[in-house]
Amino acid sequence: MADELGHRRTRHAVVIGGSLAGLLAARVLSEHAERVTVVERDRYPEGPEARPGVPQGRHLHVLIEGGQRALDELLPGFMDELHGLGAPKVGVPQDMVQWQNGHWYVRSEATAYFYTGPRPQLEWLVRQRVAADPRIELVEGTETVGLLGDAARVRGVLVRERGAGTDREPRALEADLVVDASGRSTKAPDWLAAIGAEAPHEETLDTGLAYGTRFYRSPAADPSTDALGYYVVPNPTQVHSGVVLPLGDGRHVVTLGGLRDDVPSTDEDLFEEYARKLPHPVVSEWLAKAEPLTPVYGSRKTTNVRRRYDRPGRRPAGFLATGDALCAFNPIYGQGMAVAALSALALRKALADPRRTPTTRRVQRALFDASKQAWDISAGADKNMPGVTGNAVGTGVTDRLTGWYMRRVQARASGNPVVGTPFRAALTLTAPLTGLFAPSVARAVLFGPVPETPAEPPLLRGEAGGS
Repeated sequence: MADELGHRRTRHAVVIGGSLAGLLAARVLSEHAERVTVVERDRYPEGPEARPGVPQGRHLHVLIEGGQRALDELLPGFMDELHGLGAPKVGVPQDMVQWQNGHWYVRSEATAYFYTGPRPQLEWLVRQRVAADPRIELVEGTETVGLLGDAARVRGVLVRERGAGTDREPRALEADLVVDASGRSTKAPDWLAAIGAEAPHEETLDTGLAYGTRFYRSPAADPSTDALGYYVVPNPTQVHSGVVLPLGDGRHVVTLGGLRDDVPSTDEDLFEEYARKLPHPVVSEWLAKAEPLTPVYGSRKTTNVRRRYDRPGRRPAGFLATGDALCAFNPIYGQGMAVAALSALALRKALADPRRTPTTRRVQRALFDASKQAWDISAGADKNMPGVTGNAVGTGVTDRLTGWYMRRVQARASGNPVVGTPFRAALTLTAPLTGLFAPSVARAVLFGPVPETPAEPPLLRGEAGGS
């Protein structure tokens, strides 16, 4: 078989990892392969519950608009189903009290929306839809331990059952195509080296961000505010962050973050004390009225990591990487689920393109391109944080000019819709970053004044600010 994917002779495809990126990749591959096997380390819970294989599952997740559109295209009617399960739809800037770069955002008409329901709920719904396809088999409680094949072509995977009392000897699972969707902790670079292939170059950028998350019963109805959530955005001079968002079932999720030696404690009392480090007590005041429901869950897995499978190298045909196994972002930017869906959409388009033969390298490039804007946003912002480390930190003249321009964008996005609307469109991956350089936007950014914004958090829509 030639280095060609999505061909009618592709009989069997294997996807390593059954989280969101893997499930959506399987959905697309089922349109081209006779059968698709998803190999998942965990055993799936019966319902929409957290599981060990999704370490971020107990933390805050948002589904931004780029991901919503992609999911609806991949799984028609998906967003209506998700909304029917009670996932809240939050409009920005209308529904949020947001502080960024010393300014409170004007709560004007929403120009972007995101969903804030629990991550396990969304993944469960995707899993139900994908598993209903008879061409797709979900193999649970099984880990991938290596690749079959050689430096020229991957021909399957070695898998081993997990758990006490199981046969621990690996067995071969042959395939025409293997897709690695095993997450940011992927072992694929080692597996490629073991069959004589070349591992990809890794780009890393780490701010040292760590955060803690706790779930709360929402306060009783409060006539002093109509906000659905709160967001204090960190920046190079104010590195503490705080987010409060609804989950749709009478609960809210609260995440607090900081850098390196000044991070939230998993001690429950100290966690709430940490909120006082934020530049305004609005989050602390909310916490004082809410009822805690869970322990504090901590996380330090926030490094931006990009594996350059798109670059030339001695890598085999029949192997692709997607999701966090390809590009993992600092979770604070809320891009991961959207990029998983956009990557699956890119996979579909690359495999079905009638103008070009879908070679491994060409399809991998399409997957890389699907994650590029999110990387530019996440890594571009993180480069400016104090003490950042990694081999992708270096900034040239272009980076410095872009950084200067983006600071002016952010200063005006809080109160000027000419800037704020395309800024939110870029952040939600529904429009390219180049939209921020359109003539009308550039005029406002370069020559327009910094707009007047509320002096205090605007707890009610339309007010100039006040607590």
